[in-house]
Amino acid sequence: FDLFCSGTTYEYIVVEKRGENKNVGFIQLNRPKALNALCDGLMTEMGKALDAFEADGDVGAIVITGSERAFAAGADIKEMQNRTFQENYSGNFLAHWNRVSTVRKPVIAAVNGFALGGGCELAMMCDIIYAGEKAQFGQPEILLGTIPGAGGTQRLTRAVGKSLAMELVLTGDRIGAQEAKQSAFELTLAEGNRLEKRLFHATFATDDRKEGMTAFVEKRKASFQDK
Repeated sequence: FDLFCSGTTYEYIVVEKRGENKNVGFIQLNRPKALNALCDGLMTEMGKALDAFEADGDVGAIVITGSERAFAAGADIKEMQNRTFQENYSGNFLAHWNRVSTVRKPVIAAVNGFALGGGCELAMMCDIIYAGEKAQFGQPEILLGTIPGAGGTQRLTRAVGKSLAMELVLTGDRIGAQEAKQSAFELTLAEGNRLEKRLFHATFATDDRKEGMTAFVEKRKASFQDK
């Protein structure tokens, strides 16, 4: 087990700071016998690690990865199989998974092997996905009589377009890294574009945006202050 941040012990993940300046937060899913199935304990630990990295001023970006064989083969089905609708609804089951997508620092998914079901959803919550040649993506929940529950129906459509997303969700089929990349520009989302424009406009309220553009015009290196 790795220790990080005030002696926190992690059972299901390896947590380190990497890079020459120790400025990259590194989280590796570590349930090899279960192909990194995303149990509740693992996702709770990931939330704690993400909180720690977000609060660490030395960390500029975060990488989440798995093993060569599996990024994450899905949610932990054994943990889910006896849950009831009432339990899930009243407890807002899987709500805490969304922590990955709310981190303010860039989060990169380094994907090898299986990224299926919850594993695919976890990768899509990240800001950037780097996929190895053997990576496989899919939402096979339909083969278990259910549907994606952690953003798969929403993020997959935006990532690969409606047609391929429907095919993957309705058949449970998988696609490789190359096909995923080729499909990634199929959809332009008007809603996303509007949000992007508003966020772009908001950067004009920051000192760093002004400094960056001024430095460019003056042909000098910008001196950013994170303001």
